[in-house]
Amino acid sequence: MLTHLKREINLHADPQKAIIFQRFFKTGKGEYGEGDRFLGITVPVLRKIAKKYKALPLNEIEILLQDPIHEYRAIALFILITQFSKADTEKQKEMFDVYVKNTKYINNWDLVDLSAPYIIGPFRRHKNKSILIQFAHSKNLWERRISILATFDYIKMSHFHTALRISKILIHDKHDLIHKAVGWMLREIGKRNQKQEELFLNKHYKRMPRTMLRYAIERFPEEKRRAYLTGKVKENE
Repeated sequence: MLTHLKREINLHADPQKAIIFQRFFKTGKGEYGEGDRFLGITVPVLRKIAKKYKALPLNEIEILLQDPIHEYRAIALFILITQFSKADTEKQKEMFDVYVKNTKYINNWDLVDLSAPYIIGPFRRHKNKSILIQFAHSKNLWERRISILATFDYIKMSHFHTALRISKILIHDKHDLIHKAVGWMLREIGKRNQKQEELFLNKHYKRMPRTMLRYAIERFPEEKRRAYLTGKVKENE
């Protein structure tokens, strides 16, 4: 099945789009996606192919996930998500373990964002969250992004504690992709409970990277946004 899947993926390759994707996902020397290889296939096409091969065995999903081609890894994750959503607890544990074992291959922001909230987050929903804290302290950029994106699952249920705890850990992170991810999750908290977001921001906004803060307050009224950006938030707010 894996051979047929790869053959079908390759049929959709677009060299011109591949060049654009390699620039967009920063694959140049010294960039965060250095060395990644693209075929130039859009997400809707990848999802369609993944749906066709949704019964791919877990060992073949793992092989696909370890491939140097970006689209192969994306399809592996799409299939894994589909299978995870319908699996029993024992099978979900196997899939979770495969995911955690292969985080070095989940190595760009799109791969993290499409998978962490649907595998890591749900599997740890009613369990100890220590792996998320471990990932938040990781030297691996993508594990740190996984740690905060996984909390999107909890945020959607209005459970904010884990997201806020990890946001605090990542406040001093040096990477722009972490600043954006944390700001995004704080904004998602604010959509559901702006008071909770503001309680966090009022304690930490002066120490937050500018990008993180801008993402977090994106939906605020202009006057309130300006107060945060200029450091003039009233203490009783």
